[in-house]
Amino acid sequence: MSRPLPPGTPVTLHAPQAGLPAGTAGVIVAAPQAGSVYEVDFAGQVVAVNRVHLKVMRLDLDPPPVHEDLRPYVQYACVMGSRAFGLSTDTSDTDLRGFYLPPARLHWGLGEVPPQLEFAAPGTEEVYWEARKFVLLALKANPNVLEVLASPQPVTVTPVAGALLNIRSAFLSRRIAQTYGEYVQAQFRRMEADRRTHGEVRPKHVMHLLRLLLSGAHALRTGEILVDVGEHRAALLAVKTGELTWAEADRWRAQLQRDFEHAAAHTGLPDRPDFAAVEAWLVDARRAALDW
Repeated sequence: MSRPLPPGTPVTLHAPQAGLPAGTAGVIVAAPQAGSVYEVDFAGQVVAVNRVHLKVMRLDLDPPPVHEDLRPYVQYACVMGSRAFGLSTDTSDTDLRGFYLPPARLHWGLGEVPPQLEFAAPGTEEVYWEARKFVLLALKANPNVLEVLASPQPVTVTPVAGALLNIRSAFLSRRIAQTYGEYVQAQFRRMEADRRTHGEVRPKHVMHLLRLLLSGAHALRTGEILVDVGEHRAALLAVKTGELTWAEADRWRAQLQRDFEHAAAHTGLPDRPDFAAVEAWLVDARRAALDW
């Protein structure tokens, strides 16, 4: 015997009932104490209906994806990766990152806008986060997104993006000490375990972890995100090529970690980012998208 349907369950009619056609939607307002007749509210008309004439409506359907080309709504694009870090070589690809703002008619409709757009072509990779996701990641001090906001090589900056760049300091807080420092420590522990188990590590990954420590310490000391680490280019590329051994790279890591922890202990950054300023920007951005 099937379990009784509780009040509040959305249903439709299998067959006409009390003058209502099949397919009419309603909500159960009373379940039977015995038997199988339910009281169902059909837009203000309450009808007693046998269970055999009711079909439970599915509410777990996935929303339809948006099929419109969203590239025109990219508000901010900048060069990232090795070319922005000052670590590029002749074989380096060009990575573009940024955010897009969907028009209100798509954002408010039944369709689901993608959390990020990705485009790829030979030698180029592009990733654009949806505006809300982008700022939420930045508020959490996500290193990748904070670096996008600080890129020294902007490519596309609309007025909406310009307004965000004007308040990018609102995203900086002591959370950097966690997101940068703890991530690097965890990754180095994992790589050390891999090295002992498999006898190898990924030098390029080691290089970028060291770069994050340099960038994070700079942010904690100065309140600015350091993207171009060209000052340390030779040493970092020596790590990438394996010229610097794992032991030497790990010693440098320990030195940078101490510097990072000192910067974290003495930082002048606030405990929390400025949520109010970022939310005000997002509301204004959504308003700007009304006419798109």
